[in-house]
Amino acid sequence: MPARRPLATAVALAVLALTACSDGERAPGEPVTEDDAQILAELLHRNHEEGGADFVVSVPFGDDALLTLTGEVDFRTGAGRAQAVTVVDDEERDARTLFFDRDELWAGDVPGLPEALAADGAPDAAYLRRPLPADPQDPELLDVLVQMLLNLAQPEADDPELFLDGPYRWQAQEPIDGRATVVYRLRDGRSVAVDAADRTLVQYRATLPDSGLDVTLTLADHGTRRVTLPEDGEAAAAADHPQVAADFGV
Repeated sequence: MPARRPLATAVALAVLALTACSDGERAPGEPVTEDDAQILAELLHRNHEEGGADFVVSVPFGDDALLTLTGEVDFRTGAGRAQAVTVVDDEERDARTLFFDRDELWAGDVPGLPEALAADGAPDAAYLRRPLPADPQDPELLDVLVQMLLNLAQPEADDPELFLDGPYRWQAQEPIDGRATVVYRLRDGRSVAVDAADRTLVQYRATLPDSGLDVTLTLADHGTRRVTLPEDGEAAAAADHPQVAADFGV
């Protein structure tokens, strides 16, 4: 498996450490089998081969607050787009369009942002662009989420032997968005749901270690995606417009 950034490595290994269903009755807590290990070794590679997927990421935070990202990701090129919506006490407080790849994040479709950028010397820009730090001391939540998402795929399969040891267990069978899935318990309270029919990744759940926030990431409609990132003329660097970036939370 190719080298990954520290945050991405932890996420990817956690996702890889799931099991898939096998024939017959199974009880919660059973370890993976050799058949499971073979499926696991192909899991992230399968996402890459499928090409992409639609996704929903949800993160409850604070008192009665919820951040949701809804969009699509191209696993082969490592790029995605999403509508990010923050709801507090059942009231929408913020909504914006995000684009991202492994290195940068773009934010736009925010009322007043184009006007603020024009007044600050970027008359044609509708998006602010900033880098995704490789190893930040205090990572932004959005940065963590997009890196988690992009690292759910890899171009090569893993060795099945990697999955025959460790605390990975079969947990349950449950429907998710109308799809029959098998749920597996991972390390540190993480869990994963795998489609019982085509063995694609359906859902990944984890608690972020630093913040304690619970993340649920759901994939659907696996297949080819093409995400076109904003062109240079459409986006201004946040570093060149620090006050605008601060005012709009980018």
